[in-house]
Amino acid sequence: MIALLDTSVLVRYLTGEPPDQAERATALIEGDQELCVPVIALVETAYVLSTVYGVERARVVDVLIELLARVNITTHELSRERAAEALGLCRHSRRVSFADALIWAAAVSVDAEVFTFDQRFPAMQISRRLLS
Repeated sequence: MIALLDTSVLVRYLTGEPPDQAERATALIEGDQELCVPVIALVETAYVLSTVYGVERARVVDVLIELLARVNITTHELSRERAAEALGLCRHSRRVSFADALIWAAAVSVDAEVFTFDQRFPAMQISRRLLS
């Protein structure tokens, strides 16, 4: 059976708050159990860290990539390398949202065409069709 991590566990682990829940999240994530992070949990965690906790965008990217680098962590729906690549698109600019970056990664992974109204949607390595 696969063990998925919810956003709440990731946020507790990354923020240390509240301490009792952060301690349990840390024990789980830093333990030996194989754990899987759904792509939607990455998006939600990025959103919570940046909006609720005010963490700088580049730091959000760094902590999520560090999380994905743990040997007992995998990602669901994307390879961890592709997810980290997508998060990297968000590091220096608010031009690419965390959600769009991960949708882009999904498109690259399955060689898909993306239909969008968003001219800022990443276009490298994929076919992006703007609906205007």
